Amino acid sequence: MAAWPSTSILTDTQPGWKTWAVPANRPAHLVGWSDGGIVALLVALRQPELVRKLVVIGTNYHYNGTVPFDLDPQSPIAQELGKAYIERSPDGPEHLDVVFSKSVAMFTTEPTLTTTDIAQINQPVLVIVGDDDVVTLPHTLSLYEALPEGQLAVVPGASHGLPLEQPETVAGLISNFLAAAEPPRTFMPIRRARQTDS
Repeated sequence: MAAWPSTSILTDTQPGWKTWAVPANRPAHLVGWSDGGIVALLVALRQPELVRKLVVIGTNYHYNGTVPFDLDPQSPIAQELGKAYIERSPDGPEHLDVVFSKSVAMFTTEPTLTTTDIAQINQPVLVIVGDDDVVTLPHTLSLYEALPEGQLAVVPGASHGLPLEQPETVAGLISNFLAAAEPPRTFMPIRRARQTDS
């Protein structure tokens, strides 16, 4: 895996995940949506001993895995996200333009993982995506297929805002996955039968 830039998703979020990881002193479940899912994948690759299971929602492992979309700061979704940021950020509303500019730059250059990188994640991973997500279904499928212990849920009638659109569906998928003590046993395994034989 290539060296990660000093101004990257992982380094920018490192203080946060190190805060919970070090005191816990045991593996934790990581659940990440969008960029949070990217962080979860990166933590699993960089410090696998900290991770028990992963759930990634609407997550791409490479920046080319998304549909081109308009990031106009005047668009309704940008306005809504901006309002939420201003309500919660200690940096104040004047910092919003900086965050927006950095986000646009990040979306077009990060992450840069490969399926070879993803194949190194040995923990169980649940990949969840809406059927109309900005992360393309072929990219999501390649993420799932690269994971040795992957599971996949494509939720109908959902976009990149899946956790907001269908919170009960998402919560149920996550709860069932995290509660399972062992890999799924299915009536007619195909992919998992090959994993068992190898």
